Amino acid sequence: MQSRHFIQIVLLSAIWGGSFPLIRIAAPAFGPVPMALLRCVLAAVVLAALMRATRQPWPQRKHWRAIVVLCLLTVVLPFLCFNAAGLVLPAGYSAVLNATVPLFGVMAAAISGDERLTARRLAGCAVGLGGVALLVQLGPVAADWRVSLGVAACVVASACYGFGSVLMKRATELHHPLPASAAVHVAASAVLLLPAAAFMPQVQWRTDALLAIAVLGAFTSGLIYWISMRLMREIPASSATSSAFLIPLFGVTWGGLFLGEPFTPGMLPGVLLVLLASALVTGFNPLQALRGR
Repeated sequence: MQSRHFIQIVLLSAIWGGSFPLIRIAAPAFGPVPMALLRCVLAAVVLAALMRATRQPWPQRKHWRAIVVLCLLTVVLPFLCFNAAGLVLPAGYSAVLNATVPLFGVMAAAISGDERLTARRLAGCAVGLGGVALLVQLGPVAADWRVSLGVAACVVASACYGFGSVLMKRATELHHPLPASAAVHVAASAVLLLPAAAFMPQVQWRTDALLAIAVLGAFTSGLIYWISMRLMREIPASSATSSAFLIPLFGVTWGGLFLGEPFTPGMLPGVLLVLLASALVTGFNPLQALRGR
C-alpha cells in the first residue's frame, strides 16, 4: 500500500468516525428508517449532480440487479442497523464495533475464494468476539437487553459492510466509481421509500437533527462513499476496509468532544482486542503502510 493510500484511509476513518455522533443526534428525532431514507436521497442527489456535471452515464440496465444487492449490503442494512443502535448506544461503542468490519471482509474474501482463511485469521476472529464481549461488559453503559440488541445491530451492520466490500471491489471493475455510487444510493432510496413512509408521521423535524442528516447524507453517505470506491479500485478490498481500524479512535474522540460521552478505563481492553483482531485477520501494519512498503 502506498503512502497516499494510507493517508486517504486515515482521512476516511476520521470522517466516518464523525458519523457516529451525528447518528446519535439524528436517530431519536427521525427514527432509523426515515433517517436512512433521507441520507440515501441526499447522497443520490449530490452524486447525480456530480454525474451530470462530469457527463458520466448511468450503469446499464443489466447491471441494476447487482447494484440493488450492493445497496442492500453496503447502504440499506448498515444504515438501518447503526441508526437503531444510535438510539441506545454511545457513539464510541458503535465506532468500536464498526472496527470488526475487516474481520468480516476477510471472511467474505475467503468464502468467495479471493483469500485464504488461515489459523491466524481464525484466531483474530476469536479475539475480536472477545473484545466485543469485554466492551459490552466493562463499558460505562449497563448491559441490558436494549444495549445487547444495539450491539447485535452494530455487528450485523459491520458484517454487511465486510461482505459488501467484496461486491464493491467487483463493482469497481465494471463501473466507474461515481456512477456506481450514485446508482447504489438511488436503488437504496427506492428500497427504503415505502417502509419510511409508514414512520414519517413520527418524525421530529428538529434543527440539530436536520443539520446532522444534511452532513450524513451529502457528505459521509455520498461523497465519501464515492471516494471509498475510488480507493477500492486501486487497492485490495481487505486493505480498503482497514480504515475501520482507526474509526474507534475518531468515533470516541468526536463523541467525547461534541456529545460529552466518556471513555472509561473499562472500555480499553475491549477496544484493544478489537483492533488486535483486525490486525491479525488482515495482516495490516499501519507503520509499514506509512512507509509505502
